[in-house]
Order: sequence, then structure tokens, then C-alpha cells
Amino acid sequence: MRKLFMGTGDIALPSFRMMAEEGGLVGLVTQPDRPVGRSSKPCPPEIKKEAVDLGIPVVQPEKLRMEEEIEGVSRLKPDLIVVMAYGQILPSAVLQLPHYGCINVHASLLPRHRGASCIQAAIKEGDGESGISIIEMVEELDAGDIITKRATPLCGDETGGSLHDRLAEMAPQVLKECLEGLADGKLRGSPQDDSLATYAPRLNRSDGDLDWEQSADLLERRIRAHDPWPGSFTCFKDNRGRVRRVKFFPGAKVEERVGVLVPGEVIEMSSAGLKVACGEGALRFEELQLEGAKRLPVGEVIRGNSSLAGQCFFSLAGIA
Repeated sequence: MRKLFMGTGDIALPSFRMMAEEGGLVGLVTQPDRPVGRSSKPCPPEIKKEAVDLGIPVVQPEKLRMEEEIEGVSRLKPDLIVVMAYGQILPSAVLQLPHYGCINVHASLLPRHRGASCIQAAIKEGDGESGISIIEMVEELDAGDIITKRATPLCGDETGGSLHDRLAEMAPQVLKECLEGLADGKLRGSPQDDSLATYAPRLNRSDGDLDWEQSADLLERRIRAHDPWPGSFTCFKDNRGRVRRVKFFPGAKVEERVGVLVPGEVIEMSSAGLKVACGEGALRFEELQLEGAKRLPVGEVIRGNSSLAGQCFFSLAGIA
């Protein structure tokens, strides 16, 4: 069977490596080289670097909609297309190319958390488990029949980064078994229950802006989910009246709050941490990073900066 892999994100790397080792991989379709960080020099996706090292043909369409770009995929003559974290919606012309169709490896237990930020959504929603689903691809987002899926429990301390890595390592075995079943004609998809579907749209940097009106439980999960990207931050005014940012990290402890407090108000700042009032409850942070400074324990921040004491944090969206 001639297999084509379509993927860009690092989560797809272990599955791509497995398929390369198994043989029959005729090419990789990935996103174009793009600038990364402050450099204006285009940088190739890591998965492209590995494909080049292995001598696997690489196709990088800017938008997989134009006839000539679809033809570039067609020339590889795939019998099956495997998609994972590719970053573009496939048009029907591509979905109809391979004899065995197109399958998608998705990092959630579908139909829950369709969409790009499925890993973060499972943490934010407090799910008891996440996992890998493999589906037959259709034009509607993540809505195809489920061929197979496998769950992994969530323990309540995962971050977006740690769950990403766990699912990345879990995916190749699930995919390998799926490919073997497809080749033997043993696997058949089952329709998703659309009434149970939830959606997890692509994250932006602004999603890291903390809303202190939310409960401490939700904010604690949100901070874990958004680590390492887009991160979690809030604003305050320093002693000179300037709006500054402070970044928070996973590991916050949920505590009770006493008295009438404004969400975002700093309740306590000591070597034991920084305690902040939320819509319900409070959060205690042991580490933070002031704008333009290093990530430090709160005790060290106190020694060099007293401007957080008595502050009331606010979101960037709330600045007039």
C-alpha cells in the first residue's frame, strides 16, 4: 500500500517516524517554511527536516486548493492518506484521491473537542481522560466515522505541553494497529454522535489573558492548559502608574478566600507565595515572571519589587 503522510505540528513526528520505518511511505505533505521567533528567515518544520534526511519526497503547498497544488499531491499516487496536525482543511478533491481514503489522527476522544486546541480543552474542562481518535475524513471538521480510539487518564496535574507529549508518543501504536486492520479489511468506522460534539477553536496569544472573574478552579486548569503556549498573564499598575504585565505558571494552589474582595485583588504576598482573589475562591502562586525580568519564586520577587503588594490585577482586554 502506498501511504502518504500529511502533518506539520511536532505532535505528528512520532507517527511519521513509525510510518517511515514500516515502509510504503511515498511522501510527506507539510506546511511551507515560515519565519520562527524574531528571525525573518524561513524555517522548515521539524517533520520536513526528518523527511529530507530519510530521502522521502516533500510537498509544501501554500494553500491546498489550487489545481496545480492538488496535482502535486496526486502525482505521489497514494492509496491511503494519513493526516495529523497538518494545519489546513483538505478539499474534497484531495479526500477523493486515495483508494482507501483519508484518515485523521486526532488528539481527543471524539466527538468531544473537535478542533485545533483539543489537548488544551480537555485540561480546561477538567476531563477525566483524553486520548487518540482515528477517523475517516470528511469535509466537515473532525466529524467523520470513528475507526478506533484509545483513552489515557488525566490526573489533574497535566499541562498542555505534557499532555501533548504523552499523546504524541501514544499515537503511533494506535495508528499502527489501525493501518494493519485497514490493510486486512477488518476495520469499519462508526458514526459519531453529533449531539455530544464540543469544539475547541485555534488558540491566539490573547487567550493567555486571565479573567479573574472566573473561579479559581477554572483558572488553575486554564493556566495548566495554556502552558507552554500561549501562556498566562495579567496586568497591573506599578508605583509610577505604568501598566505592566506579570506571567503565571502551572502549580497554583486553589484556596478559600475570606471577606469581600474584588476579583484580581492581591490578598497576600509573602515567602509562602502570592494569593489572588478570583470570582470564586483564590489562587496561590509560588512563581511568577514580571515583564522584562526572569521567572522567580515569589519570595525573591518581594526582595526586589514591592509594587505587587495591594494590587488588583486586571485583564489586558479591560484596558480602556
